[in-house]
Amino acid sequence: MTKTSTRLIVRESLLVELWTEELPPKSLQRLSTAFADGLCDYLRDADLADSGSIFEEFATPRRLGARVSNVRGRQPHKAIDRKGPSVRQGLDESGKPTQALVGFARSCGVEANHLERRKDDKGEYFVYSAIRKGESLSALLPSIISGALKRLPVAKVMRWGSTDVQFVRPVHGLVILHGSKPIKLPSRILGFDGGTRLTAGHRFLSKGVVAIPSAEGYENALEQKGRVIVNFGLRKESIRHEAQQRTHGSSILWSDALLDEVTALVELPKVYKGSFDPQFLEVPQECLILSMQRHQRYLPLSDREGRLMPKFLMVSNIQPSDPMAIVRGNERVLSARLSDAKFFYDQDRKQSLESRVPQLAKMAYYREKLGTQLDRVRRIQSLAKRIAKPLKVDESLVSRAAELSKADLLTDMVGEFPELQGVMGRYYALNDKERPEIANAIEQHYWPRFAGDRLPEDSVAYVLALADKLETIAGMFGVGQQPTGDKDPYALRRHGLGVIRILIEKKLEIGIQPLVDLAIGEMPQNAKTDWLPVVEFLLDRARSYFSERGFSVRAIESVLRPFGSLSSLHTLLEIVAEASRFVDSEEGRILAEANKRITNILKKSGYEVPFGLLPDQLMEKPNPNLFKDPAEIEFWKALTKVGGESLVLRGQKRFAESLRVLSQLGRPTKSFFESVLVNAEEPDIRANRITLLQHARAYMNQAADLSLMAA
Repeated sequence: MTKTSTRLIVRESLLVELWTEELPPKSLQRLSTAFADGLCDYLRDADLADSGSIFEEFATPRRLGARVSNVRGRQPHKAIDRKGPSVRQGLDESGKPTQALVGFARSCGVEANHLERRKDDKGEYFVYSAIRKGESLSALLPSIISGALKRLPVAKVMRWGSTDVQFVRPVHGLVILHGSKPIKLPSRILGFDGGTRLTAGHRFLSKGVVAIPSAEGYENALEQKGRVIVNFGLRKESIRHEAQQRTHGSSILWSDALLDEVTALVELPKVYKGSFDPQFLEVPQECLILSMQRHQRYLPLSDREGRLMPKFLMVSNIQPSDPMAIVRGNERVLSARLSDAKFFYDQDRKQSLESRVPQLAKMAYYREKLGTQLDRVRRIQSLAKRIAKPLKVDESLVSRAAELSKADLLTDMVGEFPELQGVMGRYYALNDKERPEIANAIEQHYWPRFAGDRLPEDSVAYVLALADKLETIAGMFGVGQQPTGDKDPYALRRHGLGVIRILIEKKLEIGIQPLVDLAIGEMPQNAKTDWLPVVEFLLDRARSYFSERGFSVRAIESVLRPFGSLSSLHTLLEIVAEASRFVDSEEGRILAEANKRITNILKKSGYEVPFGLLPDQLMEKPNPNLFKDPAEIEFWKALTKVGGESLVLRGQKRFAESLRVLSQLGRPTKSFFESVLVNAEEPDIRANRITLLQHARAYMNQAADLSLMAA
């Protein structure tokens, strides 16, 4: 048992800042959050901060900082009471300490004669009492800061100078302030021990080093004297606000990721507007946008119709009296970039996509285990035609689109911008006078590229998309590269969800297992795999899809487990939706529990009915002359009437309605089990009731396995 000392301990905000060379812009915010979060956690673990302490993170291109409120200057002293053996166990007959007492005293770091004796309602016992003095903040900070630094999500570190110090970038200083007091550490961290309040200001605009007066005065001092806005969020909003003021009715083509990266490149942002030669607009705008965003971190502008304008915004880290030099310089740099893009576009169009296809034989596909990219194209082409046939999609268009689908991988533009694969294929196909359906399919067969992305729009495109994704999944499973845990290097889960979404949202009448069989059939002999793991993998994606739409797990399993591999998923979506409502109703719960009971009874009696077996496929019917209880008579009448109606609806593929009408069986089923003993003493009565239950299971489970709905 421990008790905290009531001694007053001063609490102040603690500031820790690392001054570094330019940090990686794409990971700056993650580094900042991880550092602040880790620092706060370690301070709490050391009893220097508590749940009321909050942290603030600071990050610029040249610094990582964190401030934690209400940090103690020293750990509280603690009164320690450790209960030991009873007096009877601790002393022998002569009154000498036993081994139990000696061992307890040794664990406390004292002799046995220094232990106290106390009494409670259970008797007298030995106790160790002491005061453990709290350590100072400065003594504990080296391990606390080191621990926070080790938690940073850093993929690679570097060394500099002649030391063995390693960090993501060279470090030039360390500031640690507790309130207004600089803290000097007893040991060095990344080559520094603190003891200073001096840090660097803006690389170009600051007139020298900046003295931080206190932890709470950190942001103000750097902004006023160092010309640095250290709060990442404030810098980001400053850029957003100023950029929007400069649009003058146009729209900014940006994303949060791009805005974060731009924010991570500047310490005092200033937004300027530039322009480029309108002749470059002859190049597909996707190329121009990527060139501006990825190479230069510019913000392209578009008009109200979404067309790219020959104007852009740039975010500068300096604020000269005459900004035109900055604008003109950036315009020249962008002009060179766009000239490269135009050159690639012009050169690529000199050679048709069709003429590039044979060259795919020189590109190995997955370390040659799956052949070449040309082999892959032939597999996709064959698979796409086989999928197209039952879906009544033009096989010749699908075949042509598949043949050209990967040819743009050999173009200069896609070599420079891999993100444009498919996009450039569409442009080049149209340039080659291919049909629009073929050109669109070349681009859209990569869709959806991410969660929530749009699906391929027309039939040629979604058939090619299915073939491409299924070929990838089957091939990677065939060479042992299926996802494990959180590792999915070939994005098979994304491909799988794309397959599920296309099948459901395009309402395609084809099951998962037939598709998987077709895909595996196209694989080379060394990459063939069993269909079951691939089907289960895709069904797991379907489970996620249904679950995200709010359907209950029991309802999903009652439909997917028996029907998932062979039935069309868009039909199953309707059944799952109805099953989810069904399982929440009183009648549904009654039938689910009854089905579970029926299944168990039939299993024990050795007369199981396989799921999907229809009543007229059973060898025997119950004999109405052997019904003794009115409840079983009513049960059989309800089964034949309601179950028969459900069976008709099932035959018409109206599965959701088929399940819905079964809810009328709830009451007669409940009455049957309340009144009737299935295992009657008379053998003929018992056998007749077992047959009745076989028919009950067959009638009730036409659209879903109701036994799986039971809690």
